[in-house]
Amino acid sequence: MLSLLARLFKALNSEAAPGQVAFGFALAMIPGFTPLFSLINLVVLLLACILRVNFSAFILGVVVFSAIGYLLDPVSAELGEYFLTLPSLTDTWTQLYQNDWMRISSFNNTVAMGGLVISVCLLVPVTLVSRILILQYRKRVLNWVNRLKIVQALKATKFWSIYSKFSEYS
Repeated sequence: MLSLLARLFKALNSEAAPGQVAFGFALAMIPGFTPLFSLINLVVLLLACILRVNFSAFILGVVVFSAIGYLLDPVSAELGEYFLTLPSLTDTWTQLYQNDWMRISSFNNTVAMGGLVISVCLLVPVTLVSRILILQYRKRVLNWVNRLKIVQALKATKFWSIYSKFSEYS
């Protein structure tokens, strides 16, 4: 877990695109708000690998959003039940349930459906807010930390140059 946090801070402090870190974090809402072992989450994991989002931010986001999702389960269940019992969508759900792959996806689970709806609706706003927070972190907090005397003294040591050299390869 510590190495995961170290990689996340490395990504936050690097010149990596803040959009990759922010989208990785926001994309983690889907597995965080839906039941963990489902076809939907496997597709999201594959998508996270294909889109080259920051994987440390993705894993941290899954942990954070799983805790939030646990608290949102009653709301997710009500919202999922609402969508699954809409009379205008009954034919759609019936046709989807006839497909074996869709049946495996557990779309007919009220918590899964509600969590998916919530996470998809919040995907863009969470990405934008995360990107703004990352930019503000880099602009304000990182500069403040780099101005500290102890950090400047540490960066002047031979240890820091060796650490920087090896951290580029990991």
